[in-house]
Amino acid sequence: MTGTARIVFAGTPEFAVPTLDALVAAGQRVVAVYTQPDRPAGRGRQLTASPVKQRALALGLPVEQPASLRSAAARTRLAGYRPDLMVVVAYGLLLGPKLLALPALGCVNVHASLLPRWRGAAPIQRAILAGDAETGVAIMRMDPGLDTGPVHAERATPIGAHESARALHDRLAALGAALLVETLPAIVAGATPVAQAARGATYAHKLTKAEARLDWSRSALELDRAVRAFDPWPIAETRWGEVVLRIHRAMVVEGPSAAAPGTVLRADRDGIEVATGAGVLRLLALQAPGGKVLDAAQFVAGRELTGARFE
Repeated sequence: MTGTARIVFAGTPEFAVPTLDALVAAGQRVVAVYTQPDRPAGRGRQLTASPVKQRALALGLPVEQPASLRSAAARTRLAGYRPDLMVVVAYGLLLGPKLLALPALGCVNVHASLLPRWRGAAPIQRAILAGDAETGVAIMRMDPGLDTGPVHAERATPIGAHESARALHDRLAALGAALLVETLPAIVAGATPVAQAARGATYAHKLTKAEARLDWSRSALELDRAVRAFDPWPIAETRWGEVVLRIHRAMVVEGPSAAAPGTVLRADRDGIEVATGAGVLRLLALQAPGGKVLDAAQFVAGRELTGARFE
């Protein structure tokens, strides 16, 4: 096959929007956009369209929102678009073997890691939590396994020492979009992807709210990674008496501490320094229940924290 392909795009969250934009900007023929059904969101729990749906409608593209793709009717509906290729970016629904085989060129996925490391739902956050020096994006031909398909292209990028999952997410979304558009001509021409390495596979489990609670017996370095990895969700937290504080920004401070982990060593406009299992963590932005996110100077005003114990 030569020239541009008829593409069905499948994606749901903000991470997928740059790829949809890049395909359209490159002049690719996006014949339909699949995204998950509208979900309740916000305090009013109003039904809200996904970021991909909102963008697709703004671009004037047909939108499909099946609850599942497992039925024969759903496959027939998709086949009606006569796709040469399906591009999948954080769609959130399973594509079975019959659907994967439907487009002539198969289905390709933009994945936010350097495969086979961090297959699964939360590769960006798990890379930060693990202290990886770099991550990247992969353009993978999908197969029935979980992110196990052969790879058309990868591009690496360093993880900044102070970079949050929020910031890394945005960088990788743009990087993946650019790499897909760059790789598409070879895919359309029938390029053969390369099988993933047999060793080095890790699984990026979905984040849970329970992980957000900081364990002060861990090192300052590990806790700093947790604060960065859990931004923007679920946001790291700690308990101060009966109050649950959310920690939005922090940094590691040089030097040991003999105090019990969780003890506030000092609290001033520069930050709230807390003893950990190894080293000191300085909290820079915090949020009390029902309140706004405050920087350290604002948070410590009128509060006596030195000597307090976080749990």
